[in-house]
Amino acid sequence: MLPSLFISHGSPMLALEPGASGPALTQLATELPRPKALVVVSAHWESQHLLLTAGERPRTWHDFSGFPARLYALQYPAPGAPELAKEIAQRLNDAGLSAELDAQRPFDHGAWAPLSLMYPHADVPMLQLSLPSHQGPEMQTRVGRALASLREQGILLIGSGSITHNLGELDWRAGPDAITSWAKAFRDWVVEKLEADDLEALHQYRRLAPNAARNHPSEEHLLPLFFARGAGGAFSVAHSGFTYGALGMDIYRFG
Repeated sequence: MLPSLFISHGSPMLALEPGASGPALTQLATELPRPKALVVVSAHWESQHLLLTAGERPRTWHDFSGFPARLYALQYPAPGAPELAKEIAQRLNDAGLSAELDAQRPFDHGAWAPLSLMYPHADVPMLQLSLPSHQGPEMQTRVGRALASLREQGILLIGSGSITHNLGELDWRAGPDAITSWAKAFRDWVVEKLEADDLEALHQYRRLAPNAARNHPSEEHLLPLFFARGAGGAFSVAHSGFTYGALGMDIYRFG
């Protein structure tokens, strides 16, 4: 059975400059059985309620600005999974989580940037599930639990965000060994609670974790972690590290 994953995707430049986390993603993909399909909850698709990409071949969306031209030339033409989207929408609705299909939504970089390193041939069907971020961590835990059994069908469930994400306090000249104490303290607290399986504390991270609001001025980049945890099993760290001093690039495996 496949695990579920939480991936810190960092900058869109991950697709071109993978740093240390790129090889970790590639290695992880080689270790796992080849999935029949990918289901991704990305920090970059916030919504009021649950939506699923349902196009036959969603386009690659370069949903950012100010990056080199070669990044905008990248395409990730993975096929969509419209029949799976229908099945997932039904599962979510049966669980009391209203979900609808969106046939027009493209793949954002929270999905295609890390997946371009894991499955570079773009030959695994993929769909995205939106993030109703205003409903907080508990909602994502419920969504993950509702879809957990898909792992038994060979479907890889992925939450894509960042373990820390305060872009306003990054040091763009920092080397790979530079780590700010406030970012490390938050990351270490989250790992400790994941290892202890302390869901109550994790749901209350904004009140309990050190420097929570500093690491996440808004919640959207951490919430995919709760989807992955809710969908998965035993926790382990697949990769740990920081870029730019305070941008956590951890990759977590559940199961």
